[in-house]
Amino acid sequence: QVQLVESGGGLVQAGGSLRLSCAASGRRFSSYVMGWFRQAPGKEREIVAAISWRNIYTYYADSVKGRFTISRDNAENTGYLQMNSLKPEDTAAYYCAAGTDWDSKKGTSGYLYWGQGTQVTVSS
Repeated sequence: QVQLVESGGGLVQAGGSLRLSCAASGRRFSSYVMGWFRQAPGKEREIVAAISWRNIYTYYADSVKGRFTISRDNAENTGYLQMNSLKPEDTAAYYCAAGTDWDSKKGTSGYLYWGQGTQVTVSS
């Protein structure tokens, strides 16, 4: 079992930055793929970024490439999502998740554990 707690969300103007954190507890965090997802009202939850067990591989959705950076500190059991050049369309609840299969990183079914989410609102 892994417990995940996100933090760092908030209200920011377009063009601004936020850094989300995901604190993990329970089973060894470094054993899991970590993903960040987001869900806007009335829309499906979508992948934003993912990072492999030992920071070797990363994946980004096309909509955030060049603006967001995913990272993790396995010694601290914490994952991060640095979000720069934010746009109003980035407004959503953001969730971190832990899974075991890198090949399944893009879908919600590829993840076993989820945090409760943190709200990001970008004003124009």
